[in-house]
Amino acid sequence: MSSQTSNLQTKDANEISKGHKLSPVILRAYDIRGEVNVNLNTDDAFAIGMAFGTYIKRRNGQRVCVGYDGRVSSPEIADACIAGMVETGVSVENVGLGPTPMLYFSVKDRMADGGIMITGSHNPPTHNGFKLTLLSGPVFGEAVQELGEISANGDFERGEGSAEEYDITEKYIKRLLKDLDCARPLKVAWDPGNGAAGNVLQELVKHLPGEHFLINEKVDGTFPAHHPDPTVDKNLEQLRQVVLDRGCDIGIAYDGDADRIGVIDNNGDVIRGDTLLTIYARQILKENPGASIIGDIKCSQTFLDEIKRLGGKPVLWKTGHSLIKNKLSELAAPLAGELSGHIFFADKYYGFDDALYCSIRLMNAVSQTEKGITEFLTHLPRLHNTPEIRIEVDEERKFQI
Repeated sequence: MSSQTSNLQTKDANEISKGHKLSPVILRAYDIRGEVNVNLNTDDAFAIGMAFGTYIKRRNGQRVCVGYDGRVSSPEIADACIAGMVETGVSVENVGLGPTPMLYFSVKDRMADGGIMITGSHNPPTHNGFKLTLLSGPVFGEAVQELGEISANGDFERGEGSAEEYDITEKYIKRLLKDLDCARPLKVAWDPGNGAAGNVLQELVKHLPGEHFLINEKVDGTFPAHHPDPTVDKNLEQLRQVVLDRGCDIGIAYDGDADRIGVIDNNGDVIRGDTLLTIYARQILKENPGASIIGDIKCSQTFLDEIKRLGGKPVLWKTGHSLIKNKLSELAAPLAGELSGHIFFADKYYGFDDALYCSIRLMNAVSQTEKGITEFLTHLPRLHNTPEIRIEVDEERKFQI
């Protein structure tokens, strides 16, 4: 570890500490997220750091891990947020640039009291935000609103904190590899979409058997190749072409912060999140017969039928990664997921959404087959449905609607 001091100057830290009103638009159900220099700036980040540091201390916590994605604005926002937490007397470990699940892992591995990931996830390059967690689980819903109230009222704890850098990358990669169990080498195409997983992925594939073809692996917060959202099929077109050209067994894509996975099969077809869940559930239900497998409300009837056929108990729950994590914990379920590609393993892993870990588990499953991933799918009915329909509305009206 080495000491880190932030050179970021907010307008007036003392002024912010007397009370700082955050735009209600950025206080979301599952995280804090807005448009940089429109409704989210470094003063907001400083105030959020102070509010979260206060939240942690009032729960008898002291240590917080912080990470950030590859967006142009992320390092500066991270510095401001860390500076705010230090003002409250919290000890901060900055794990630096990487995917959101690496930050979640750092909280578990370091037994920290909380964690903040600075990320805009799959949103446009001009957006950014904060994903918040405690060691015990996500911070969401009323807790996010509580942070807003602490900030607005200037109701902050004060103290002399510290900030240090801590490189967790090697330990994270070792943990991902721990559950690798490939029966045969595979040919895999990868597209992290210039997102935050790029650096980790380049190191990870060096340890994987088979042949690996990476595209858009350089971290670039402007996302020059395509938007980092694998739920939109056009964003998978480059990956699909590599799969077909190279004769790959699978293609794997990530969103901007790599907590969501997108998959292309060996024929170049997209595997939806609910179908992917049934593939993962096969081995899990062999080892945990009768277990609950959770899907979000957007999952198809095929998901429900297939989990039953495999001897599990399908559970439909509300959409939202924080809500799914909570339900996973409540039911002590070994697996959960959303149509959007958030997948949560709690059988051998920690129960948070980690697309890199999902990749390892998918490689394990596909390596057990002779014909590839399609072997899992031939008995499933072919469904005809619309893609997810997103209606653009003004942010100020969105919650009212």
